[in-house]
Amino acid sequence: MWMGQWRQLVVHLEGNGRRVAFVVGGGLPAREGIELAKSCVKNPRRLDEIGIAGTRLNATVLQQVLLEIGCDVAPTVPSTIDEARALLEAHHVVIMGGTVPGHTTDTVAVKLASAVHARHCIIATNVSHVFSKDPRVHDDAEAIHEMTLAELAAITGIGDPLEPGASAVVDPVAVKVATEAGLDLAVLDGRDISQLDRALDGELFEGTLIRA
Repeated sequence: MWMGQWRQLVVHLEGNGRRVAFVVGGGLPAREGIELAKSCVKNPRRLDEIGIAGTRLNATVLQQVLLEIGCDVAPTVPSTIDEARALLEAHHVVIMGGTVPGHTTDTVAVKLASAVHARHCIIATNVSHVFSKDPRVHDDAEAIHEMTLAELAAITGIGDPLEPGASAVVDPVAVKVATEAGLDLAVLDGRDISQLDRALDGELFEGTLIRA
């Protein structure tokens, strides 16, 4: 169901002449691959390469779904920001995964948004908001609807890479890149396509708006 709704959203965006890039995380394939290798692979960069391969697998799935229905999606999954930027000039849709060890797909998304002079970057994740503290651990965690990048950095940290396979609501390296670029962010639950649609159209959405 999610895939069909997402595909319909992309068709709608393309039909309106919009250009959009999706940077896809590794999810379960990446986590399972990293866990499988951990007993034998101790180098974090090598573990990151496994995670990156998972992101590109997921990106390829979404790319092929769009190619199947004739969308103007880039025929290759770019592996660098420069390649993605060039492809976005030639196609309405670009889908990519990770790029280099030490950079999560949050960081890739923010770097790409900055490179193409986008107004903002949407972090579509599996939580509805940025919270004052980890809601999985603290019952009194409060959802934040609007904040600054400096306030986000106080929660997530800034500039320190995550361990391979680890996650945060926004990667601290991505927070640093967004801060340096003066880029607004939005965090929302990507499982709800209607919220992603609202955010892309600049409408009010259920999530967290993070201003530079």
